Amino acid sequence: MKLAVFCLLAIISVVYAEETTYTDKFDNIDIDQIIRNERLLKRYVDCMLDKPDIRCPPEAIELRKNIDEALENDCAKCTNKQKEITEKVINHLVRNKKDWWDLLKVKYDPEEKFSKKYEEAAKNENIKI
Repeated sequence: MKLAVFCLLAIISVVYAEETTYTDKFDNIDIDQIIRNERLLKRYVDCMLDKPDIRCPPEAIELRKNIDEALENDCAKCTNKQKEITEKVINHLVRNKKDWWDLLKVKYDPEEKFSKKYEEAAKNENIKI
């Protein structure tokens, strides 16, 4: 009986254990290609802004699912690659696409609890997530 209870608890803990990182399924996207292509980057931004009639790339859908938690927890569940990608994108948006960055801030950080840190880091070229 004790063994059965132990096994049941073990199964429950595995099923409900919190993931340590977000999925790395999209870690190999070519973020430089996306950043260099304004039309493609705009599609990602529009997707993140929930604009109608936008066909969202799968990696943008995954990002939308996790962005609030990632911001709140300083990307604690991000893989190293995800942190690297995030740094590149934020750096690019803050420096080159400020209007898009501002729209994203309104949606995901209206109180500017997180964005100020990233903006300062990007301006100083030493952004670290």
